[in-house]
Amino acid sequence: MKGIALLVLGALVALAGVTAANAFGLNPFQSRQIDRSQPTLLKSIQNVSRFQAAVGNFEKVIDIEDDIAGVPAIIAGRRTLFVAAGTVNAYVDLSGLTDKDLELSQDGKTATVRLPESQLEKPNLDFDRSHIYDQNRGIFDLIADGFEAPDQAKLYKLAETKFAAAAAESELRKQATENTKAFLTSLCGRLGLQVTFRD
Repeated sequence: MKGIALLVLGALVALAGVTAANAFGLNPFQSRQIDRSQPTLLKSIQNVSRFQAAVGNFEKVIDIEDDIAGVPAIIAGRRTLFVAAGTVNAYVDLSGLTDKDLELSQDGKTATVRLPESQLEKPNLDFDRSHIYDQNRGIFDLIADGFEAPDQAKLYKLAETKFAAAAAESELRKQATENTKAFLTSLCGRLGLQVTFRD
């Protein structure tokens, strides 16, 4: 018993010492992080001839319910409200221009251009703003989530699909084309060249 008492007393003294050290900004057990990562390697450089002409900002509340037929929702099943946020870029690939797409007047003062059709990139989800807003789960699902965290990858994938569909139905590509025309008109105008566009 005496040995145990001395051990407890020693631990209390050590704890008091650490507390006092912390008060003066001296912590002998202060943790620190050591970064031993290898240097980041540039694997390759890809030439890009795209003009990013417009960016669409999208938000959507996804309401998904996993229902088990014949089983009350309080027992099994889940309903998830997922707030998704992200962007979709629209661009014009100027590398697609050919000699047939460019016509220069004999005096070199005007040009006629046929632009390639604008395209949409894959949606970019904002992971800081995308999150589960609310979720109702049955008893079995609550227990299962205690052993294994639910897979949110399906929600992010669904959000990407819905953003891509929304961007395709929007005026984003049309706006990208108009912005590209405005950019080229302004750029060539500074060089004393008047530009017109044809379909």
